[in-house]
Formats: sequence, C-alpha cells, structure tokens
Amino acid sequence: MAIERLVEPTMASNDAEEERIEISLRPTTFSEYVGQEHLKRNLKLAIDAVRKRNDGSALDHILLYGPPGLGKTTMAGVIAHELGASLRVTSGPAIERAGDLASILTNLKDGDVLFIDEIHRLRRAVEEVLYSAMEDYKLDIVIGKGPAARSVRLDLPRFTVIGATTRTGSLAGPLRDRFGIIHRLEYYKEPEIEQIINRTAGILSTEIKPEATELLATRSRLTPRIANRIFKRVRDYADVNGDGIIDVPTAKGALELMEIDYLGLDPADRNMLRLMYENYGDRPVGLSTIAALTGDETTTIEDFYEPYLLQLGLLARTPKGRVVTEKGKRHIEESKK
Repeated sequence: MAIERLVEPTMASNDAEEERIEISLRPTTFSEYVGQEHLKRNLKLAIDAVRKRNDGSALDHILLYGPPGLGKTTMAGVIAHELGASLRVTSGPAIERAGDLASILTNLKDGDVLFIDEIHRLRRAVEEVLYSAMEDYKLDIVIGKGPAARSVRLDLPRFTVIGATTRTGSLAGPLRDRFGIIHRLEYYKEPEIEQIINRTAGILSTEIKPEATELLATRSRLTPRIANRIFKRVRDYADVNGDGIIDVPTAKGALELMEIDYLGLDPADRNMLRLMYENYGDRPVGLSTIAALTGDETTTIEDFYEPYLLQLGLLARTPKGRVVTEKGKRHIEESKK
C-alpha cells in the first residue's frame, strides 16, 4: 500500500480535529476566497443575475474541474453561502444506486445546492437518473417489478448541482452537456499562497514572519490545501522546538524534517523522476511502467504526481510516454548532493 504523502493534495486524514480545523480554514464569501479571480467574477455575475430576476429560477448547474486541492469544495460552499442556500455534500462513489440519488434529490428544497465531488465516478444507472433531474427537475422512478411495474414521474424542487472532478475526460458527454457553467481552477500564484498562509496563521493564532511565509509559499506546490497542511506541520515544529513563532530557521528545520525541497517536491516525486531517468534515460516511459517502478496506481501517477511536475517542466508528455526533461535531470543530480 502506498504511503500517505504530506504534499498529496487529497483529504486523507481521519482525525476529527484535523477535519474540524480544515473546515474552519475555508472561506465562506468571494471576498475571503483568495485567487481564481476570473472564476469568481463569472460566478458572481451569474449569482447576481439570479438574485435580480427573483423569478424562482435556480442558478445554472456548475462544473468545476482541475487538479485536486485547488478549492473546488470550498468554492461550492462559497456559492451556496452567496446564494443564501443550503448545501448538501456527497460524492460520486458514495451514491451506489439510483435509489440513493433519488433519496437525496427528494429531500432538497427550492434553491438548494447539491455538491457532488468526484462526479466522474458516478455509476451509469445513477447518471441516467440525474439527467432528467438536472434538465427538467423531474425524477423518474419505477414502482413494482415484472409485468406490474410502472414508471412514475415526480416533480423536484429547483436546485443547483455543482460537480467537481479532476478528470473531465471521464465524464459522459450527456452529463457534461447539462452543466451551464463550466470552469477550470488554475494553480495559484505564490503571492496568493502567501495570502492564504497569512490568513491561516491568523485563524490559528500563530505568529509567522514575512520571510517564513514566503519560504512556505515556495514549497506548497501552488496549492492551498498543501499550503495549509505544511503550515500546520511547521506550526507543530515551532511549538515543540521553539517558542511557537514561525521564522525562517524554524520553517527550514521543519521542511528539512519533512524532506520537502525548494521546488516543493517530496521523496516520492524525486524517486519517480530518478527511477525513470536511471532506468530509461531519454526514452519515453509508459504510464503502466512508471506505476510498476513506483508501486503506485496509474491514476495516482496521473492525478497526483504528473500535474505539478508538468507545471514545473520537470516532466513532459509525448505520444509514446513520459520523459524526464533537462530541467528534471538537473534536479535529480542536485537532489543527490
């Protein structure tokens, strides 16, 4: 089984206190939400239009996609708050049968927001129920079995589905076409990550020096969730090994302990690049081969390793496979020293 990585941008912690802190760090309004300015402008316009019409219509269904950890779930909460609506949260894998979805839909009220994380993992039978629910606000259910079975169409409240996915290519075309607003969340800029770290420090009542904030921002893979996760571990280090104040020496000590280098790569990232280069040199490497080398699933390689390594230019995709770039080779050599 793969080891959990500190810089993996997924929510993997089962600790109730960690989850409580994570929720408390989430912004609830557009003004609090740092970054993604283009997305915020478009969503605010759509929400303001719905409010101005005030004709009982719901906000268009929204699809948010992009790498994990960039704030899709948080944005869903912000949208619901700005609408003054209730938010119901579920995920694709959690809805196993069409009946599960029917139960969720019939308990919604007018204006409610239904957030479906990992919507690309919905089962086909569930998707088919969702089609008419999203388009016509109708729910088709079958009562009885065999020759006595009959179909009943129920009216549903006017609600908004917000779907989140890291893999838009895995979404069925008919489902994707039912979203009126589709946006990609981009990686953040370092100054935006610094704002997020400072906001987190304020919420957690921790003093952090500006130089330390800048240092942590460079190690956070341009991802808010990772920035907050690293900050919390550095805060622990400062509490145990110092006076609780995060300065540059404290931050460097914690980062060295976590083995996160100046590009934000951890041992797993460096190991993948090293294995690819040492075993295949400049030749392209297939995805299944990389997975065999690292002991990870191919989906893990695609969703969690590749996006940031491609963003940095350490890895390149070719028609024949993945290749370590010249920049990646230099980083491998530097990490050996």
